[in-house]
Amino acid sequence: MKNHTVIVGAGKSGLAVARHLAMSGNPFTITDSGPCPSADLSAQLTKWGARCAWGGHPDSLLDDASEVVLSPVVNPRAGFALEAARRGIPVIGELEFAHRALREKDPTAVVLAVTGTNGKSTTTDLAAHLLKAGGQPSVACGNLGLPLMDAVDGAETGTRFVVECSSYQLETVHGFRAEAAAILNLSPDHLARHGTMEAYLAAKCRIFERQGLGDLCVSPIGANFSVPLCPKARAALFGREPDSGQGCGSTHGTYGAWAGKDGRLFLRDEDGRETQLVHSSELLIPGWHNIENALAATLLAVHGGAAIEGVRDGLKTYPGLAHRLSFCGERDGVKAYNDSKATNVDSTLTAIRALPGPLVLILGGEDKGSSYGPLRPALEGKLRHLLFLGDAIPMLERDLGDLPHTAIKGFDEAVTKALAIAAPGDQVLLSPACASFDQFKNFEERGRRFEELVREWRRQVVGVRG
Repeated sequence: MKNHTVIVGAGKSGLAVARHLAMSGNPFTITDSGPCPSADLSAQLTKWGARCAWGGHPDSLLDDASEVVLSPVVNPRAGFALEAARRGIPVIGELEFAHRALREKDPTAVVLAVTGTNGKSTTTDLAAHLLKAGGQPSVACGNLGLPLMDAVDGAETGTRFVVECSSYQLETVHGFRAEAAAILNLSPDHLARHGTMEAYLAAKCRIFERQGLGDLCVSPIGANFSVPLCPKARAALFGREPDSGQGCGSTHGTYGAWAGKDGRLFLRDEDGRETQLVHSSELLIPGWHNIENALAATLLAVHGGAAIEGVRDGLKTYPGLAHRLSFCGERDGVKAYNDSKATNVDSTLTAIRALPGPLVLILGGEDKGSSYGPLRPALEGKLRHLLFLGDAIPMLERDLGDLPHTAIKGFDEAVTKALAIAAPGDQVLLSPACASFDQFKNFEERGRRFEELVREWRRQVVGVRG
């Protein structure tokens, strides 16, 4: 079989490629280093006509292979991939495979891509939200959950594909091209695979490699790294407007999205003309990092054809990704935020710093053995009350017990108490700094229960405080 694809990795992206090949009637083999995940999957793969190899990747699978598609977790410098390359067999990833299928299906499709160390998922999801609000069909996909291949197979013509791209995915692209692409930031990560920060940056910057005339390259102002631009691409910067004392400042003549000292968010074109967006206080997602995410997402959405009025509305209504410092609702001047994904102290620190306070903060769950002491300086000047819950109560009492607090083991009771004691202007924040397994299956279930309790609280006509 000359037209035979070997898929390495039976995770989401590998199965998306397998599904597409089965729908297209093309033969393929799927191989994974682990055992077959389930009887149901085995039956499905048999129905699709797949050959399967579990527990390893024997080189014999390459004997009739025309192409190898790697899942992101599979290192392209590992033995099987290197052997395929040695034999002259193309080695690509799901991102490249799906992009090729997209361009064949719809040559006019628009791809808007996002990479960086932090904030990728929020920026991707927000850009898709802004596009929809601005009148353009869109889908958020890629590394944040929905594989690009599945998005392509399920999308209508004219859809804007906002794709989160990890460095692992970008290592295996060759023809991938984004009409607009953004790199948000860069800090040490995945160095065990990439080896050096230079190699990590090089992988990230492959997102811009194929850009051409009319495409947009988005990067942060004042970054501690340089982005190699395609000379035909239009550059755009985002960030806090620099001091200058000359009106438009040093950003005059640079297209971009900016946050002014007065809190305004706005676009500025190359001639210095400004288009006001919203005030930062109107965003539902708090913190400077989310202002940056909003600015980058706006540049992508506008390039993708979103109308400015829709972008403004979208910026005001975006609640954030589920369980990641997402706004859940407000009553009587009290706002509630779900940050259930904060399962360690560092994540909770980020949430505390993002909100102005006063805070009624819910901590606890299954303890991970770290000290909660680092939360103390971040809470200074913005704490109203702490709620300790779950199995971590003794450790929380040890590290933060001298601060105003109430210990209630049960989750529902602790959340109800937090909402009851909050005063107008307070933020009730679930950011537990702990795993959820003492009372829930996972952080998602914990976050959903918090949101249910907030909805019940909002439905109450009269609240009881005390």
